[in-house]
Amino acid sequence: MIDPAADCPAGATGLTKETQMTATAPAAIPANDRELVLDRRLAAPRAAVWRCWTEPELLKQWFAPLPWTTADAELDVRAGGTSRVVMRSPDGDEFPNRGLYLEVVPGERLVFTDAFVAAWQPSDKPFMVVELTMADEDGGTRYTARARHWSVADRETHEQMGFHDGWGQCASQLETLAQSL
Repeated sequence: MIDPAADCPAGATGLTKETQMTATAPAAIPANDRELVLDRRLAAPRAAVWRCWTEPELLKQWFAPLPWTTADAELDVRAGGTSRVVMRSPDGDEFPNRGLYLEVVPGERLVFTDAFVAAWQPSDKPFMVVELTMADEDGGTRYTARARHWSVADRETHEQMGFHDGWGQCASQLETLAQSL
């Protein structure tokens, strides 16, 4: 769900227009009707943000929007490598997510998908490809996450699940952890 404050004039929410753009509104535009984008500047070094995405023990500390948690993470961060991330609901239900890395450019770019679960073995129901980019910006990191879905219906489902709020909250948790490294 898009934050309605993102379209408010500067000052209407108590935030400057720059802060609104950085904190809530995607500065990058979705490429098509199957894509969702989160784009913001994180006040943390790019190397630390990268570590938070690629080291299992760090990923477990920020990856799920609170009060959800990440119960387990196995990451083989290389093109063709697999991932397994288990999210846990506040009720204790676990949701394993398996995927495969398609492209890895250390410190700059991760592309992964749930379309494959291991060694090009197709998953039961592919949902999306994620492209993460990180670049140095004003002493922090320009962090862009693009979720590219197989269909408009999948994109709509993801948006209704709370993509913008959930991924936004996770980006804030990521920023806080990266600042502490």
